[in-house]
Amino acid sequence: MAIEIEKKYRLDRKQRERVVLKLKETGAVFAGEAFEENFLHKGGDLKEKSAVLRLRKIGDTTILTYKEKFREDLDIKHRLEYETKVSDVDATEKIIQALGFSLNVIYEKRRKTWHLDDVEVVLDELPFGLYMEIEGTAEEIEKAEKKLGVGDLEPETRGYPRLTIAQNNKVGEVYEARFER
Repeated sequence: MAIEIEKKYRLDRKQRERVVLKLKETGAVFAGEAFEENFLHKGGDLKEKSAVLRLRKIGDTTILTYKEKFREDLDIKHRLEYETKVSDVDATEKIIQALGFSLNVIYEKRRKTWHLDDVEVVLDELPFGLYMEIEGTAEEIEKAEKKLGVGDLEPETRGYPRLTIAQNNKVGEVYEARFER
């Protein structure tokens, strides 16, 4: 069983610049950047379990993910997480639909990933805002917050799917947050 533990923060441009400078100053290692398309599904007992079923496309790679919330300590999320790469995204989408799930949310994201000590720090840009996530143990997250000097940042407890729905940009039956092309 894989457990994901993370804390998310909403940033403005100035705060993001400050975090990037601190990452560089503290010796964090830049691991890369990617453009993602995320496709979330609803149905079954996902809602009752506080769970999500997601297909994530990153270039030529597609990852199927199941996440289920099982504990929350203040602003830190603890979720059960299973992920696997899929080779045929169209067939996977058909399997998901055949199992009774339907597409509910699509959001795009530009992500920059850093490694700082024992945590992963990601800086995300979505069409509706800038965010940072720190992933590690609760203790490691707290250490990283101190090292980065981000104790003044406001935590964001909503996930990107809920934030996308809050934008209320519905295309047919699907909530979407996409960058302008």
